[in-house]
Amino acid sequence: MDTRLVYPYDFRLTEKEKTSICYLSFPDSYSGGLGDTQFSFRLRQSGGQRTTHYEDDGEYNREAPLTLQRESAHYFGYVYFRQVKDSSMKRGYFQKSLVLVSRLPYVNLFQSLLQLIAPEYFDKLEPCLEAVCNEIDQWPPPVPGQTLNLPVMGIVIQVRIPSRVDKPGSSPVKQFNQENLLPAPLVLPSIHELDLFRCFQPVLIHVQMLWELMLLGEPIVVMAPSPTVSSEMVLALTSCLAPLRYCCDYRPYFTIHDSEFKEYTTRTQAPPNIVVGVTNPFFIKTLQHWPHILRVGELKMSGDLPKQVKVKKLTKLKTLDTKPGIYTSYKTFLHKDKTLIKRLLKGIQRKRPSEVQSALLRRHLLELTQSFIIPLEHYIASLMPLQRAITPWKNPPQIRPFRQDDFMKTLEHAGPQLTCVLKGDWLGLYRRFFRSPNFDGWYRQRHKEMTQKLEALHLEAICEANIVAWMKDKSEVEIVDLVLKLREKLVRARCQHLPVKEETLRRVGLYIETIIDSLPEDLQAVLHHH
Repeated sequence: MDTRLVYPYDFRLTEKEKTSICYLSFPDSYSGGLGDTQFSFRLRQSGGQRTTHYEDDGEYNREAPLTLQRESAHYFGYVYFRQVKDSSMKRGYFQKSLVLVSRLPYVNLFQSLLQLIAPEYFDKLEPCLEAVCNEIDQWPPPVPGQTLNLPVMGIVIQVRIPSRVDKPGSSPVKQFNQENLLPAPLVLPSIHELDLFRCFQPVLIHVQMLWELMLLGEPIVVMAPSPTVSSEMVLALTSCLAPLRYCCDYRPYFTIHDSEFKEYTTRTQAPPNIVVGVTNPFFIKTLQHWPHILRVGELKMSGDLPKQVKVKKLTKLKTLDTKPGIYTSYKTFLHKDKTLIKRLLKGIQRKRPSEVQSALLRRHLLELTQSFIIPLEHYIASLMPLQRAITPWKNPPQIRPFRQDDFMKTLEHAGPQLTCVLKGDWLGLYRRFFRSPNFDGWYRQRHKEMTQKLEALHLEAICEANIVAWMKDKSEVEIVDLVLKLREKLVRARCQHLPVKEETLRRVGLYIETIIDSLPEDLQAVLHHH
């Protein structure tokens, strides 16, 4: 097993990464199935930070939804695998994979791209790949909120890059401006959203339990018959918290050759907060100490509700022949929502298209997440100092600390029950959530945004102050100190891209000049020099 060809030539991978990509690009357990399959994986980067093709990740990440940010410590791999009979080969069949490696989680775009490129590549080999890479090189960088036309192999793929300001749950714009494109473009309705209804087919009646497990960042193993089913189920699970970011690790497809294999299978410590997708039956034995194991069969789209897996005790996990099921002792905090299942069943009876069923499911999960998060958003917003407490010549006041007990007291009047019909132990769910990496990730992100907002309000307060009046009774030391502090603020505002108008920054710059000009010449020279 080796890497025959890497494009572009200057793309640097460590030996460890190359080995991992090789193993992750082929099914881990014997599959007699011939033909083409597609799946995805996610790989931890090894060997320190490297610069990316687009240097300013910051600008993209500030405008993209949190769930679609470019990753700095992981690569995504998108695989197109072909297995066909070939008597000239030692094994009796030909196996080859074309892998697209990216830091972006655009599963639909990249898998659609591979569907176009891979069959051509397997026929025509290197020249075809070189031509395609030259075309992709000309593509514009992804800008959140923009619709891009991406030409490749005589076809134009049209996609819209989602933006952080999009309303959650709003459907992507169906009709783009066609701009007289000929031939008509291949329009992808979403760059990243999977067919949730198809992915969750065998577990529809347990979607809420799975949502809770994901919210709490619980360790989950997905055991599937193929990398396709495993990677789709893991990606569907990680997407079900949107717009909340899933902050734990996840591996859509994982093999026994992975460098983290020992780390995940050790019994000397608790399993890590991760969702891992596997296909090799060997994992049933090595991961049976994990608290939640979801075993699924092949996904089949049929006319009626597919057989739903049952929740079973972990002791029922058989090493040799494990039947599909959710093996866990977890008790849900919230009661099951029967209306969702009824609506989906009605859709099946009426032969509603899968994308409509998926939209229903996504809307349900979105409303569930929002009902849970809105009280947290309201409480954290109340910790922000009042605007009148921000004065120009003092450091901005601190954001008050997040006190879990104080938050819990707000739930009686402003809890999830206002927006969600589900009954259950919401308080218990929040208490568990506070111990999860998802709470930590959410809180850090919010705290960072609020700190930046405070900095911006402080700069605006400085702009509106009468600086000449302030300087009247101040010593040179105090004035020089102010110049240095203002300069530092200006640098920080530009580096961190604080939410400040350009005009405000310009005025602060002019203030600094005014202050320096009021000082003796020797000091002016020193300050200008710096």
